[in-house]
Amino acid sequence: MTNIGQKFVSVVPLLLLAAIVSATVPTPLDPIKVAPHIFELEFENDRVRVIRQTIRNGETQPLHAHPDRVVVYLQTCAWLENDGQGGERMQSFKYGEVVWAEAETHGGETATVVQECKILQIELR
Repeated sequence: MTNIGQKFVSVVPLLLLAAIVSATVPTPLDPIKVAPHIFELEFENDRVRVIRQTIRNGETQPLHAHPDRVVVYLQTCAWLENDGQGGERMQSFKYGEVVWAEAETHGGETATVVQECKILQIELR
């Protein structure tokens, strides 16, 4: 084996260890860590993480972050959301509706929901 090949082989275990550690260390804004009363882990492996979220009227979610994800609405949901221009807009989703959501960091706003809303968020890694 060449010198370059030996160096590569000796680095591979370190790279694998780094990948495992980075995949298991939660970020400071992990929703499950900052708001376990809202976000509950349903399933996790090295490729996806599934989180159940319950949105309740009058509840304020702390600042948290999500990677890109697929969102599945487990019931009909509707709430008012800040439109970023000083107004509000209604967001509504039907039971079973599936949507794509880009990575984002958000929180700090009080929910104004019609009824309690349950959602599955399937985070991609």
